[in-house]
Amino acid sequence: MIFKKTKYSTLYTVLSVILVLLIFVSARTGAVNIPYDQIYDFLYGKIFGAEIPGVNKINEGLFYYIRLPRTFMCIIVGAGLSVSGALMQSLFRNPIVEPGIIGTSAGAAFGAAFVFVFGKMDFMGRMVFFGDLLLPVAAFFGAFIATMVVYRFSSSFGKVNITTMILAGMAVNAMAAGGTGFLAYIARDPQARSITFWNLGTFSGADWKSVGIVFVVTLFCIIFILRYSKQLNALQLGETEAGYLGVNTERTKIILIIVNTLMVSIATSFVGVISFVGLVVPHLLRLMKGSDNRYLLIGSALLGGIVMALADMLARVIIAPAEMPIGIITAFVGAPFFLWLLNKSLRSHRKEGFYA
Repeated sequence: MIFKKTKYSTLYTVLSVILVLLIFVSARTGAVNIPYDQIYDFLYGKIFGAEIPGVNKINEGLFYYIRLPRTFMCIIVGAGLSVSGALMQSLFRNPIVEPGIIGTSAGAAFGAAFVFVFGKMDFMGRMVFFGDLLLPVAAFFGAFIATMVVYRFSSSFGKVNITTMILAGMAVNAMAAGGTGFLAYIARDPQARSITFWNLGTFSGADWKSVGIVFVVTLFCIIFILRYSKQLNALQLGETEAGYLGVNTERTKIILIIVNTLMVSIATSFVGVISFVGLVVPHLLRLMKGSDNRYLLIGSALLGGIVMALADMLARVIIAPAEMPIGIITAFVGAPFFLWLLNKSLRSHRKEGFYA
């Protein structure tokens, strides 16, 4: 494949250029298309403080306060979920693992739904010191508990059994989905609608404040994970071999699971459940350039932002002027891809390591 001979710096440059171009394409795309010459006028006036005659104030507000924050949220969440997928696939040494499969996203959804329904009750009022962070905190604890349950059930004798992990993930997903469904059932009408739409994934509620929170947390988590790229490479050899190389495997796993859960739960608490992005993006990069996490994690962030921005644009225009939940788009694309990967891994004769 042509990408195998491409330098990482060249690949990163190409992905970065595509990502920057997509910012402008995404910001103009929707039920109301904003011409590029108007976008130029908006940016010129904002940067240089100039008054541009004939500027469409409605489109300007749409561009700055709806489209741009939504576009940046897409890119940040796509980057976070893709890095999360690459991280989990390295930790568990299998390319069919991603946050939605092992219960992380479903756990975060349950935690957030709990706040939607009971957030106004007296006992929740004692947690007012969390402020706007109450929803992300609840999502984090739900995601962490779900992930640790799956991990504990699937690990034995220092190894993770992927079959057990998938089965445990199915059970945890079912329990979390049942809990979220029960909360939606007992909720009032507005709360139930919020839970329903939120479970399908949407970027329609993005604003600059939520973008700032998700950006800071996601950037911190990605930088932190990059510091462990060499340990992740060692873990791909097996936990015993990684131990010989000086890696404290159990400590490394727990730390990275906590950081990964934080990154996924923050994203999920603001935009809802979006599955399969963390599965597809890292695998595409492995096919292009291999499994070295020193480069895979950065590439996953860039390509994940691109994939999510493209999916969101499709969600905006496919049934315009209405909007399709982005979780439906990613499910229709990602589920067949997952089945193909699962079939490939089941037919493989290797018992350990990556099948990609």
